[in-house]
Order: sequence, then structure tokens, then C-alpha cells
Amino acid sequence: MTGDFSAPAGVRVPDSRLAREATELVRDSASDLVYDHSRRVFFFGSLQGRNRDLSFDPELLYVAALFHDLGLGEAFRAGGRRFEVDSADEARRFLQARQVPEDSIRRVWTAIALHTTPGIPEFMEPEVALVTAGVEYDVLGIGYHDVDEADRAAVVALHPRPDFKQRILGAFTDGMRPRPETTLGTVNADVLAHYVPGFERWDFVRTILDSPWAE
Repeated sequence: MTGDFSAPAGVRVPDSRLAREATELVRDSASDLVYDHSRRVFFFGSLQGRNRDLSFDPELLYVAALFHDLGLGEAFRAGGRRFEVDSADEARRFLQARQVPEDSIRRVWTAIALHTTPGIPEFMEPEVALVTAGVEYDVLGIGYHDVDEADRAAVVALHPRPDFKQRILGAFTDGMRPRPETTLGTVNADVLAHYVPGFERWDFVRTILDSPWAE
């Protein structure tokens, strides 16, 4: 795991047993694509926290960032639940096994579960807000120029992103194709609409009009 605890852009990964064990677990369980993306989410989330003058627990942010996409993996595709919930539950099991306080576990679980639900995490605890900020930065480019170019380059040098846009969309598609119903009402439906022939997006208005209520 050479380089896993470097400090690009002045952001240092917590050098704790918890962080090391989380790194090892996710490194062994996730693809290189997901692992590198998850590490960048931590670094970019931390940098956005610095920009926003937020006080946050780096260890909790690190664990949440590492686990946030774990549920996309093949082991979770037949469960019929949102991948975010699968990811959050894996993080919770990991933390509970290490006797982490329940409030901290709740923050990590919530940060992961809500990271594809824009408009809510930014108003919650810093760790919750910053996982989403890191994801939005790395995947969507939201706030791209908020991070100094040299800092951005340092993070990408440690965790490169070759052909990242197409590869992450492929990972999203593979992770959600077997459970299309879990994309109901989420941004994830956009992925399947683009990449899965025959996918029918849930229509909120149609559901109301076609409900069994007479009026």
C-alpha cells in the first residue's frame, strides 16, 4: 500500500489503526477505479472543508469516503437495495466491530447513504456534507475551481483518473443494472436511462394520477 498515507495538497490521511484497517479492507474489496475515486473523494472533500472553514473529523470523513461506493460491487448486486445503503451498512458493520461510538457510526452511515441525494447533505454535519462535496467534485466537477490547480494535480498524481468519466459510468451501470427499481426518484436513474436499453424511468406525476384514489 505504498503511498496510501501520503499528504497531497497538505491533506494527510489519519494515521490510525481504524484508518489503516479501512484502507486495507476497501483496497482488497474494491476495484482500482473505485478505490482511487474513493481516496480522491476524501482529499477533495477535505480541501472543500478547508475552503468552507468547516471543522470535521478526518477519520470519520476518511472511512465514509472509502466505503461510499463499495455497494456497487458484484457481491451486492442481487440484494435489491440501493447501493448507497449497502455501502453504508458495510461501513456500519466495520465500525461497530471496532466499537466506534454510535453517533460517529450514524454520521458515517448518513454520509454514505445520502451521497447521491443532492440538496440535503450540505445542511447536515460536516462529515456528511463533505463526502457529498468530494463526490460532486470528483465525479461532476462541481466547485472545480475552488481547489487550487497545484493541489488538484497533487491529488490526481497520487490517484490518477485515466478515462475516469466513462469508467465510472460503467461501474455505476454495472452496479445498478440488476436492481433498476432502486434508482426510483434518484439521479441514478439517469445512468440507466443512458446505458440500459428498455429502462423505464419512474414517473412521479404518472404514479399520482394512476394511484387507486378516485380523486
